[in-house]
Amino acid sequence: MSSATEPRTTLAYLQRAADFLAARGVANARLDAEVLLASVLAIDRVGVYLRFDQPLAPREIDAYRELVRRRAGGEPVAYLTGRREFWSIALAVTPDVLIPRPETELLVERVLALVAVADVSDADGGARPPLRILDLGTGSGALAIALARALPQAIVTAVDVSPAAVTVAAANAREAGVADRVTVVVGSWTSALDPAARFDVIVSNPPYVPTAELATLAAEVRAEPALALDGGADGLVAYRAFVPGAVAQLTPGGRLLVEVGAGQAEAVAAILVAAGLENVAWHADLAGVARVVVATAAAPALAEVAV
Repeated sequence: MSSATEPRTTLAYLQRAADFLAARGVANARLDAEVLLASVLAIDRVGVYLRFDQPLAPREIDAYRELVRRRAGGEPVAYLTGRREFWSIALAVTPDVLIPRPETELLVERVLALVAVADVSDADGGARPPLRILDLGTGSGALAIALARALPQAIVTAVDVSPAAVTVAAANAREAGVADRVTVVVGSWTSALDPAARFDVIVSNPPYVPTAELATLAAEVRAEPALALDGGADGLVAYRAFVPGAVAQLTPGGRLLVEVGAGQAEAVAAILVAAGLENVAWHADLAGVARVVVATAAAPALAEVAV
């Protein structure tokens, strides 16, 4: 990103960076160039536009060149800036966690829709207990934090097998102001939880990429932790591992909501039904892909009344 004739303004450097990234096959090259420049300047993208005709300081030029070089080499923008927005919440991300994606926001939307229905149907007018939510495989804490922010009555437990990810999630919960209602735990799925604990809602965005497909992913996706991507031979290993334990910790009538990969909804639904869940349905994301599968824990049968 250098030549004998150096750019003189912020706009000129931005254009050169975008061209450099595009020539190396980076998708969304202009957007990435803007985000990286905004990070260097510690401003938002609107601020970048407001200073288009201003020069960059030498230290800003050096920092920008380095970030653009690394982006061209396949490093994700979120790891370069250390931030990613999810549900309008700025989250810290590191190479220890999966980068939150827009399609995962559908999980949040579906939980909020279920809670809204429950609120409308609850006509007793009495004080309601806190909504207990469990997030399995929390990573950066995106789901747990978004749900805690959106549902002030919720108490959330977030679990991840990676101690490094738990550190990131806990820091994000503190920064988002929900650390008093989000407890982050190190453990493999439900194994670290009290067996007697019960949750009204359990969510998970587990690894679901079939192992053979990992090598075909874009370089920036391969830079993310394999632990959060590799779903085994058929992409369904994680579901088989955690669903039985999750079902055991649902309240009667509680809901389990999971994200799935393209073409996996029916297979995951079958796993949920085999574990004893009912009313299985799935919901498509904005691309039309069945992305979230929802199921309900059976309510206990009413005891027969003796005549």
